[in-house]
Amino acid sequence: MDLSLLFMWLGFILAGYSVVGNDSIQTLGTFLSSNENRPWYVLWFFAGSTLAITMIYGWYHYGGDVSYERLSKYPLPDPFSWYYLLPPLVLMALTRTGIPVSTSFLILTFFSEKNMPDMVKKSLLGYVVAFGAAIIVYILIAKAVEKYFIESEPTPKERKIWMPLLLLTTGFLWSQWLIQDFANIFVYLPRSLSGTSLIISLVILLTLLAYIFYSKGGSIQNIVKSKTNTVDIRSATLVNAVYGLVLYYFKELNNVPMSTTWVFIGLLAGREIAIRIRLEKKLTKKIVRMVLSDLGKVFFGLVVSIILVYIIKFMAK
Repeated sequence: MDLSLLFMWLGFILAGYSVVGNDSIQTLGTFLSSNENRPWYVLWFFAGSTLAITMIYGWYHYGGDVSYERLSKYPLPDPFSWYYLLPPLVLMALTRTGIPVSTSFLILTFFSEKNMPDMVKKSLLGYVVAFGAAIIVYILIAKAVEKYFIESEPTPKERKIWMPLLLLTTGFLWSQWLIQDFANIFVYLPRSLSGTSLIISLVILLTLLAYIFYSKGGSIQNIVKSKTNTVDIRSATLVNAVYGLVLYYFKELNNVPMSTTWVFIGLLAGREIAIRIRLEKKLTKKIVRMVLSDLGKVFFGLVVSIILVYIIKFMAK
């Protein structure tokens, strides 16, 4: 086999495992937390079906480009050298520590560092918009809605109403996230896939997703569980709805790739602050430290990606 082709597919597998393991919990974390009593393969079938539909639609609608044209400024390297495998390997190592680093910065930057400023600007804007949207929404609903959710378990009748809503919002959010983050995985493959490559890559991603569901999200899931009442299907539905709408806004804004991790962290931070202000009338040092810690972790991921860009460029020479 041609070495370039081997490195491409190996990079795709490593990136797929890294991205799915690190980023998918942003969108599926509340879904997993609020459905811990259900078999993992039932949840996987739902998420896998959405992934397949989103991927096949993009491939058909954009002439074989499953990234929804987000890789138009990221040409495939020729030749494709081994050192392009380093970003997902580093991401895999960081994922195991539970650090929510941005796959967009860690992977895409290596293929075209000149596009990094635009990606940083859009990601920062994503954090601010998600943080602001969460503050506004939860300031309005925390006292009347979230307080009720925290103090009372959903009744069987409520579960019948909220479960379809959770599935609907999760499917919407998951599809919007995939449209953004497919670029981080398929940057390793040709920008226009053949039918055979589409099927092979789909099978690989579904297998990786099955492992994530089987392991119940891994260490990144702890970030979701540390926030207030995220295991409640009603609260999870609201989080997914707000997050999905924010990602949809940025999908329509332009096709510049962005860090969905920053949007996710901004949303959870704004939600946590608004709930504490409304229900406890104060912000404790513990909550402030939690918010700053999560933000610090994503900035750490940005610094790591910048450093690795220069290391790889040096190795390439």
